[in-house]
Amino acid sequence: MAADTTDIDDIREQARRWLADDPDPASRDELTAVLDGLPASAPELADRFAGPLTFGTAGLRGPLRAGPNGMNLAVVTQAAAGLVTWLAAQGGTGPLVIGYDARHGSRQFAERTAQVATGAGRPALLLPSPLPTPVLAYAVRHLGGVAGVMVTASHNPPQDNGYKVYLGAELGGELGAGAQIVPPADAGIEAAIRSVGPLAQVPLGEPGQVLGDDLVASYVERATAVIDPDGPRDLTVAYTPLHGVGAAVLTAAFARAGFPTPGVVPDQAEPDPAFPTVSFPNPEEPGAVDRLIALADSTGADLAIANDPDADRCAVVVRDVSEGWRMLRGDEVGVLLADHLMRRGVTGLYATTIVSSSLLRAMCAARGLPYDETLTGFKWIVRAGGGSAPLVFGYEEALGYCVAPEHVRDKDGITAALTVAELAAGLKARGRTLTDRLDELAAEFGVHHTDQLSARVDDLRVISDAMARIRAATPATLLGQPVDSVRDLLPESDVVILRTAVARVVIRPSGTEPKLKAYLEVVEPVVEGDVRTARSRAASAVAALRAEVSAALGI
Repeated sequence: MAADTTDIDDIREQARRWLADDPDPASRDELTAVLDGLPASAPELADRFAGPLTFGTAGLRGPLRAGPNGMNLAVVTQAAAGLVTWLAAQGGTGPLVIGYDARHGSRQFAERTAQVATGAGRPALLLPSPLPTPVLAYAVRHLGGVAGVMVTASHNPPQDNGYKVYLGAELGGELGAGAQIVPPADAGIEAAIRSVGPLAQVPLGEPGQVLGDDLVASYVERATAVIDPDGPRDLTVAYTPLHGVGAAVLTAAFARAGFPTPGVVPDQAEPDPAFPTVSFPNPEEPGAVDRLIALADSTGADLAIANDPDADRCAVVVRDVSEGWRMLRGDEVGVLLADHLMRRGVTGLYATTIVSSSLLRAMCAARGLPYDETLTGFKWIVRAGGGSAPLVFGYEEALGYCVAPEHVRDKDGITAALTVAELAAGLKARGRTLTDRLDELAAEFGVHHTDQLSARVDDLRVISDAMARIRAATPATLLGQPVDSVRDLLPESDVVILRTAVARVVIRPSGTEPKLKAYLEVVEPVVEGDVRTARSRAASAVAALRAEVSAALGI
């Protein structure tokens, strides 16, 4: 009991020091209420002070709450001060470009970042309104920014927010111009953040320059240049931004490109940080696109498209003859887009990640195009190949696609949606569909059936225990075939890859959520053009593989 009392006293003292330095009256009141609830509130207080949010290659992300282990004005002020200090130490010149979504706190955090930048003598350019993440990534390149900050938690739960950092050409280099940071920049920024002294001593300047809507118009103009101006445009699309910030930009891009304006799910059209109609604002989650499918049905849409809340991801839902409406997997959309660009004669490097389907590799090999495979995350995809060939397309299975790296050097759900629409309209003009084209690719390269085993946890030790278990007791066989390759990517990355002659399993913790993920793939040849039978065999094999991997992980 004495030790517990000592722990509480120590955390109480940490909280009091935090209160004395917190610039936000609202969060001070919040933390004071937690202190007033002691000893009953001890577990909550301990969680808030378990440690600071760590600035990694995805920046910061966490729950909106007072204390160092949350997203709040104090944490953002410290992060911004560390960032501008690091930029100055690197000799970086030029403005800091800042964007934000419509989540709780996003605008306040963006404006505080601008004040910290100007207080340090650096120009700050603030996007004119809540906008998609790809608009910020574009703006960093377009405006010659030394770096960019995007305040967003992407598709995380409503109670979260985040802080992503991009570098301009001066510090990011040719491959990283307008891309998310990678090591060692993340460690350098983290060290600078930890060296920030009392927040009262961080100078705050003017609010910075708020950019005009011409920036958004410029983004839209460049986005529509991604597709053929003379292609078919007869296509009916249903769309949802899932209460996020994508609707205005996407509909403007479709209109400028000459497509009919997509029908938008009415009660998900406007930004709403509460995300009231979905249990989880991620189009991949069960039920998230139910309203979209209902709209597509009622309007006779040819296909349906969803962006995640910050519109850097793109989900595609199609009407399948045998299954009704179904969401295409990220791997399916990825290879459709790659195939479409290849058929348009776009040459250069095609890239994906170690957890994505191996079909893109097979397509590139057959068509004589350079290919590369990276760790997960677009920060790696856009740097694929190390400059050996210009990147022309990259994708990851988590619904992220980069169809125009010179426009946005990150995943971009707006240009991806435009390119999907271009492909679908072209197929429709020939009496074909996206699923028809997938069948043609399967007949040529075999069925590459992918799926995912995902376990959300409350205790992160479940994930570390499962990773230890698979390393200590690696299965000798999968689907009755010997595991002929085991690749452990430690210490570079916490990933284990298992392969048999026809199957592949990639196991890793999620980088953005408390999840353990196993990515499953089975390759099934198509015999005498019978794609349907091959798909059935592959689906059965993946279901069996899922059960085996689940047992091996103990989840």
